[in-house]
Parts: sequence; structure tokens; C-alpha cells
Amino acid sequence: MRASLFLLVSLVLLLAPVARAKEKTACQRDVDFALEALEERCGHFFDVKGIDWKKVAKRFRKEAAKVETPGEHFKLLVRLTARLEDGHAYVKKVGAGESIEWPDPVPGRMSGPGLFLCRVGKKIYVKNAFSTAEEVKIGPGWEVLKIEDQPVQKWLDRRIEERRDTSGFSTDHHAFFDVCHWGLAKPRGKRLELELKDVKRKKRKRTITYDKATCRPWGPLRPPFELQGDRDVRYGKTAGGYGYIHLRKCPKNLPERIDEALAVLDDPDGLILDLRANGGGGFDHEGLMGRFIPEGKTLRFKKRYVSAGPKPYGGPVVVIVDGLTLSAGETCAAIFKEDGRAYLIGESPTSGMSSSKTTIALPSGLFALYVSVRSNMSRSNGGRGIEGIGIPPHEIVAYDPEDLAAGRDTLVLRAEALLAKYPRGKIPYDPRDFGWRR
Repeated sequence: MRASLFLLVSLVLLLAPVARAKEKTACQRDVDFALEALEERCGHFFDVKGIDWKKVAKRFRKEAAKVETPGEHFKLLVRLTARLEDGHAYVKKVGAGESIEWPDPVPGRMSGPGLFLCRVGKKIYVKNAFSTAEEVKIGPGWEVLKIEDQPVQKWLDRRIEERRDTSGFSTDHHAFFDVCHWGLAKPRGKRLELELKDVKRKKRKRTITYDKATCRPWGPLRPPFELQGDRDVRYGKTAGGYGYIHLRKCPKNLPERIDEALAVLDDPDGLILDLRANGGGGFDHEGLMGRFIPEGKTLRFKKRYVSAGPKPYGGPVVVIVDGLTLSAGETCAAIFKEDGRAYLIGESPTSGMSSSKTTIALPSGLFALYVSVRSNMSRSNGGRGIEGIGIPPHEIVAYDPEDLAAGRDTLVLRAEALLAKYPRGKIPYDPRDFGWRR
């Protein structure tokens, strides 16, 4: 009897560490729950985005077992959420989690180098040069050969990979455009070594010291014509006399803001709607489109819209987009293209991050995940929507390095050429069919 009791106690003591080892931490429970919930709610995007969720699950379950602090818990969830490749997704800190800090904060305030980059063919060029880049005599239109002693494409690829670890990008072109702008940021006081070719094709080496330059994308080049309005909605006339509206965001009162612009532009021969680097927002789609349908007319190619506003515009429209046209900016581009009203041009499709979202609470009660669950504008791209795809322009237009060096915006110039000889037949809307005066 005593021997049996001894064996039983010994067995309990032997198995106790094993039982304790099987008790999951708060981070492991959150990761297990998140992996299942995200597959259930977001899994329909995985094929579109080429995501191997089984591989993701195996990796993050393993990493969750090594987490020791609340900050590491937070960071691991951020990294897991980034694997959704969803530009809107992020980790919310809730309740007691609001006091949890990122485990390795960046020292100092962030700044840009005073330049943005663009791709022309297989080469990378300086798109804008200002502030600190201008001070060391770097000019727009210069070809970039190396960054920090690495071939420029290799540096960009590495930087994209670094940013993908904690940031979601809905498409590859979204990631590329991000790294050519936001991805160039560093703490103030840091340096950036560059090897370039100037406009005369002579090699130059430059060192930029980060100071106060913005890393926020502008969208278009600085236009050589005067603009009115504010930061979100600016308008004026190009050198060729065409109307020009740049939407930096899509405010809720966008249709009324367009009314203001159209009143000033006074029925131009053609109009450019520039959505480059549009950061999104929210607006009445029908109200906006109504401003681009002649009074008393109805547009009904894919969706029915009626004329709206005090002075709607019925002439030819060219819309400009890029890989940083985000969210509501993309739905704006989509209604003009998919519903047949305008001709789109751009360096690339829009970012591909336009969706309906939801919040998923996690078991720890410290965090929740805000993620995309349904693509917006399901009639776009043959019924596939926008998320993970973007809105492809009718025509891809790259910057011309000579234009950059001369301060000319290649895409605005192309838009003017299209308005001068509008591509009738390539889009459903023909101004003449809607009673426009020209």
C-alpha cells in the first residue's frame, strides 16, 4: 500500500511540470484566437494576396511561446496583423492594454531626407528635391544608383521587407510607393549616403543629414500654376487653361467643396482631377458624381447617377492616381472609371486598400484587431472589388526625368494632351452625348 502511494505521489510530482508547461500564456491565447478568427473573417482575401496562412500560423505560435513581456506581446500581435497585408489593419490597445508601450521605441523625432523617389522603367529617380536634399545640391530628375553603399533596388527591397514586418501593405505597388516616401524617414540627426547621376549623367556622391524635412507624400509635383483652396482641396487652371483639382483627402463635404471649385473654374474646356497621395476619408458618392453630370441629365452605364449641385460640369475629365491613392481616394477613382465618367492615368494602380472593417476582441482583454472583412466597390475589377488589387488606370504614365529636372509634371502634361484630344470611345461617357456645349 505504502509502495503504491509512493509511486502515485512520485508520478504526480513528475507530471506537474509537464502540466504547468501546457498552461498557455496570455500572448499564446491571443495568438491562437487571432489566427482562427482572422482566417474565418479575412480568409477570403488570402488567395487574392497570396498569403500562406498555415505557414504564418506555425511561425507565430512558435514565437508566441517565447514572449515574456507585455510590450513583446503587443509587438507580436502587430507583426501578426501585418501578415494580413491589409493597409487598414492595426492593433488597438484597450483597457489595461492602453498603458503598454512598444518595446523598442525609435529614438528622436522622425524626418524625411528632403526628397521622394519614383521608378522610370527599371531605374529609380529623384522625383522631388527640397529642404535638406536641395541644400546638398541634389536635383529632381537625378538617377539614384546606390543608397548606403547598396544598389538602389536592393536597398529598396530590403527596406520594403523591413517595413512589411510591422506594417500591412495591401499590394506590392502600395509597398513600393510607401518606401519611396514614408520609408525614407529616419530620426533627426541621422545621415543618408547616396550615389547618383545628375542630369548630365555625371556620377555624384551626396550625404544628407536629416533635419526637419517632411516625409509626407505631396502627390503631384509642385504645380507651376496658382492654386486656391486649402490642404485637402486645391484648384486652379493649368498653363493650358484646363481646370485642375487636387484632392489630398476626401472630406465629408466633398461634393460641396467641388461646388466651390467648379464655380471658380467656370466651365473649363477640360478638367483634371488629381488623386495622387489621396489619404482617404468619406463622402457621398452619388453627390460627388452628380457634380460631373450636366444639369437635367442622368448617367446610367453601370450605376445610375443624377445631376446635382448649382453648377455641374459636363466636359471631359482625366483622373490621375498613384500607388498612394488610398481608401476613399480609391473609391473616388473607381466610380469615375468603373461607372464610365472619366479617363484614368497614373504611374500604377491605386494602393488596393479599400474595404469594410470590423474589430475583433482578443481573450486577454488588452488588445483588439481592426481588420478588413469585405472589399469595397465589388463591381470593380470584374467583380473582385478593390482590396488587394487597386484601381488600374486606363493608361500607365511614368515621369520623364527631363520633365522632373525642368520642374514639369509629366502626368499633368499627359492629362492636358488627353483633354486636347479626348479619347472618345475608350470610355462610355462622351460629353457631346450629354449636351455639353463643345
